[in-house]
Amino acid sequence: MKKLFATLALGLSLGLGVFGVASVATAQTAPAAVTAPAAEAKPADAAPAPAAPAAATAAAEAAPALVPNKGDTAWMMISTILVILMVIPGLALFYGGLVRSKNMLSVLMQVVVTFSMITVLWFIYGYSLAFTEGNAFIGGFDRLFMKGIWDNAAGTFANAATFSKGVVIPEISFAAFQATFAGITCALIVGAFAERIKFSAVLAFMVLWFTFSYLPIAHMVWFWMGPDAYTAKEVVDEMTGKAGLIWQWGALDFAGGTVVHINAAVAGLVGAFMVGKRVGYGREAMAPHSLTLTMVGASLLWVGWFGFNAGSALEANGFAALAFINTLVATAGAVLAWCVGEALMRGKASMLGAASGAVAGLVAITPAAGNVGIGGGLVIGIVAGFACLWGVNGLKKMLGADDSLDVFGVHGVGGIVGALLTGVFNSPALGGPSAVGDWVTVAMVAPDAYSIASQVWIQAKAVLLTIVWSGVVSVVAFKIVDLTMGLRVTEEEEREGLDIASHGESAYHG
Repeated sequence: MKKLFATLALGLSLGLGVFGVASVATAQTAPAAVTAPAAEAKPADAAPAPAAPAAATAAAEAAPALVPNKGDTAWMMISTILVILMVIPGLALFYGGLVRSKNMLSVLMQVVVTFSMITVLWFIYGYSLAFTEGNAFIGGFDRLFMKGIWDNAAGTFANAATFSKGVVIPEISFAAFQATFAGITCALIVGAFAERIKFSAVLAFMVLWFTFSYLPIAHMVWFWMGPDAYTAKEVVDEMTGKAGLIWQWGALDFAGGTVVHINAAVAGLVGAFMVGKRVGYGREAMAPHSLTLTMVGASLLWVGWFGFNAGSALEANGFAALAFINTLVATAGAVLAWCVGEALMRGKASMLGAASGAVAGLVAITPAAGNVGIGGGLVIGIVAGFACLWGVNGLKKMLGADDSLDVFGVHGVGGIVGALLTGVFNSPALGGPSAVGDWVTVAMVAPDAYSIASQVWIQAKAVLLTIVWSGVVSVVAFKIVDLTMGLRVTEEEEREGLDIASHGESAYHG
């Protein structure tokens, strides 16, 4: 335990020190949106589809005080609750049902405690490093320990911008919403090395990975200066230059295809290699112990994902509704595609396949949810269903890693498919809202001005950077943990089961 606390302290201190930049004195840091400058402002529902939730400087000090819309605020709190539902109990039960009964509680513990720990770290330093102004790779310390959330001068809470000019929500609601994103991303990783890793090693790795991979990627993809900072065409380049690197490229990621799914999947794959295969893998039966619980977990994931995707619009408006219906139709399409593919391969469609297909569709539509039309969403879901079926069968065999619960096969493959196809179906010619190009000065891109090839290339660059960044950080983090406390339990403990060996309790009796 001493080594565990030492490693946790090391991760925290490194996270605060290495990535820190000088505090920037700004009015407010806040999530923001792509809209036209004041002279060309459109109604909220006529604005271009937001690329992703983000945080940035809100209205200039001289601007009139803005009052949060109660409906938007309520929607953000509901969405936050829905994302928590995705993790606890959704992801916990989905993963728990997939492992052997002797490891059920260990997986539940890894998910619940990881989510809780990351939530605490988020409010200590994570939010500040992800969503305040710093440089193209990481934010600053303006919101360290959430300082500045209460505006003493105004006697009220600080506001955060949305994706429409002059529309705000309380910044604390955005911070809470994004905390759940950070928590579920880290919790997703544990499925890749389930049933053989030390509980202390999981926590130590998560501190390091969250600090050095999740926070920079979130900043690079989602941070920008907000719509109210773009007061005139003359300041466009200056304001855009202060955004995260991937945002500057123009990559579209509505709710976390790169930040959440690809980022976590790469970490999981690295972990599967570095932790090693389970004892008896390929020789002994390792079938899921409760597909009933897995189905319950998948169902809760689907329900909660509406908050994950539609909540990322940051407003209760048309784009939230678009993300909502795409989350419904893409997931349904992926379930059917997986079942068809499974029937063609094996002669029968399975319940496990249907549940896995649902998750594949949810993953793939995440970056596209508010960025594509309904037809595009359906196609993305269908493609993801077939692609992820291959990911957990053909690709998994090619890689040779014991990715216990197919984190990379579903979240990695699905995330990549969704990210790339977002660039295709964002095109107005294919029913998309076309939120690209000079998105600060125009509300929509005309069909003849949209280049699918150019946008797909931008999406591909974002995917590649995320893969490399997460891969390097993961290798280093796992190695540090291995050298300080070791990654694996003993063979005897693994055979006994981690429920007893790591936690001294059993999920089932009799």
